[in-house]
Amino acid sequence: MSDKTEYYLSLMQIYLDEGERVLAQKDYLQASEKFWGAAAEMVKAVAASRDVELKTHGDLWKFVSKLRVELDDPEISRLFTLAGMLHQNFYEGHLTPEIVEDLANGVKQFVEKLRNSG
Repeated sequence: MSDKTEYYLSLMQIYLDEGERVLAQKDYLQASEKFWGAAAEMVKAVAASRDVELKTHGDLWKFVSKLRVELDDPEISRLFTLAGMLHQNFYEGHLTPEIVEDLANGVKQFVEKLRNSG
């Protein structure tokens, strides 16, 4: 495993753990951003394991689309879209606590799906 892959996996775990912590404190805006971060870092880790560097949000979405096709798994793009909704919620604060919790669970599924894909 490359240093970059390990770095992104480490960040992903930090954001996942931090997301759980702030979610338990009912800080839904911070939880939203931490879970988005976990999903984004997981995508970067998979990309880094293939010597691909992702620099923009667009790069993330294109790579997720590639994974969705490669693995023939529409859940990958659906679950990453949930993470994107959390990212938007960080700025807008429009989601209810229950929805943030549901989407956070979707991010955890996304992370596990990518962990088990390689």
